[in-house]
Amino acid sequence: MENNINNPEIINDIIKINNDRIEGYNKAIELAHNHGLHELEPDFKKYVEQSQSFIADLTPYIKLEGKEPTDATMLSGKLFRTWMGIKVNVTGNDKKSLLESCEKGEDAFKATYKKVLEEDTDELTPNVKNVLTMQLNKQLEAHDNIKMLRDNASL
Repeated sequence: MENNINNPEIINDIIKINNDRIEGYNKAIELAHNHGLHELEPDFKKYVEQSQSFIADLTPYIKLEGKEPTDATMLSGKLFRTWMGIKVNVTGNDKKSLLESCEKGEDAFKATYKKVLEEDTDELTPNVKNVLTMQLNKQLEAHDNIKMLRDNASL
């Protein structure tokens, strides 16, 4: 028998990693702006909007279970954003360092989604699993783009 109830805590964990991603890219936009790396800002803004869209996709499933979507982030995300700011400021206006930091954030995002899809499948409906799989596929494209930009960045 298929599960017809979603565990709202799991969905809120996914929302948290999206909140982390939004804050991380907002920090990256600020750093890019401060260091004259304006060419990176459109991609960073696109990924902020992507995570906002992901949250909007997941919100109805939280509300169906009588809960509200979280606006919190994970502690690790806060620590990561602090580290990203320090690293870029220490290395100067280093495009590659900023993109490496963004790629690490994308790696954490990907790992969270994969963990949920592999380990928590009995606590999510097929609809939510499909939404998460589609979101992960879009995120993997974003990860590949950040990686390509990083690989092409000159020091």
